[in-house]
Amino acid sequence: MYTIYHIPGKKVGVTQDLDKRVTAEQGYPPGEYEVLFASNDVNYVSALELEFQKAFGYKVDRQSYKSLINRNKMEINATEQTSTFPVPLNKLKGRLKDSIGMTWETSHGTFEITDVTIGWIMANARTSMYNVGRCYVYNKAFSEAFNMKETELKEEAPNVYDLIRQWATDKGIYAKGDSKTQYLKLMEEAGELSRAILKKDKPEIIDAIGDMVVVLTNLAELEGLAIEDCIQSAYDVIKNRKGKMVNGTFVKQTL
Repeated sequence: MYTIYHIPGKKVGVTQDLDKRVTAEQGYPPGEYEVLFASNDVNYVSALELEFQKAFGYKVDRQSYKSLINRNKMEINATEQTSTFPVPLNKLKGRLKDSIGMTWETSHGTFEITDVTIGWIMANARTSMYNVGRCYVYNKAFSEAFNMKETELKEEAPNVYDLIRQWATDKGIYAKGDSKTQYLKLMEEAGELSRAILKKDKPEIIDAIGDMVVVLTNLAELEGLAIEDCIQSAYDVIKNRKGKMVNGTFVKQTL
């Protein structure tokens, strides 16, 4: 999502991360700036930013926002089997977020960097055996996973996980938090759930379970993963598992 923001008396700009760009980098907390417009259409946002700059009487940027982000986009090397990114794995997520909207051609079709595909790429990217400063994904796997998920998300978007991630982004959890603090938060919520179960307090049980899902969504994001992929991975493991119930617990069958 591209957001046009206005710092009264100062400037009009565009960002994909208000907390990082406006608050952390420029020092203006919410309340000291206003959001003028937001859209996934980078072409429209880039043109509208210049119009807002003119309307407010600010200096108009010599280059549009789209031109600036295109200049910083990655050169992705696509072969028949893989797409290779020119950055190490630990820096990939940031570069992907800076390149949202970028497309490239592969033998399996046209790929695009979006909020949806970033989660999949981070979960499946591997460090190159030839150069630790590069990483890659397999094109066939990307195509199959992306096409399936993209179709589902277009029918249902925005899903609840997208809403949670947007909320966490707005609150600065991803910019300033870390996995350890989210894990501690998860344990705190697990304690709340335990107490609610013992008291048979249904509203509190609902609240605690919901809070744990929110924390797990944020924990996955901080680890460069998408919770949807984590859930799918777990289901793929258990879906064919055999076993039986013993004292109220499912015990899997061992070979």
